Amino acid sequence: MHEPVLVLNANFEPIHVCDMRRAIGLLMSEKATMVVNGRGNILTVSRVIPRPSVIRLQKMISRPRPRLKLTRREVFRRDNYTCQYCGKHTTDLTVDHVIPRHLGGAHCWTNVVAACPACNHRKGGRTLEEAGMKLLRPPTEPPTSARYVFGRHLEENKEWEQFLVGW
Repeated sequence: MHEPVLVLNANFEPIHVCDMRRAIGLLMSEKATMVVNGRGNILTVSRVIPRPSVIRLQKMISRPRPRLKLTRREVFRRDNYTCQYCGKHTTDLTVDHVIPRHLGGAHCWTNVVAACPACNHRKGGRTLEEAGMKLLRPPTEPPTSARYVFGRHLEENKEWEQFLVGW
């Protein structure tokens, strides 16, 4: 009951991912219809309830485009779990401010990168020039496309692909 379900707006725009329990509640109250049943059925005493993978809301709701929050997990995901100084691919990473905060650097997408503990320690509270280090890629804000926002669920939900392309 905790599998992710893609929620589409009335115009088939992907807007959210909810769990199976919430999706079934929306289907039972007729606020949504099922688009893809990729998981079989739930058998109860009196009825058979489909386990949806993708649902579509009956009424159009207006929502602003989702923006990603600046979190450790999203920084690591943006940088593909790779240290931006030495190129080491690992899950043991830290977040480093390119321009240190005590030197006026902001805590924003364009100033934070994923770094392995050794490189972060080597850089310390200095700038790149002072530490004699270079970035592999300049940090940027990740795209707000539906494919990127909901991409972490795509590995186990291949049927979502057709609904995420183009948004």
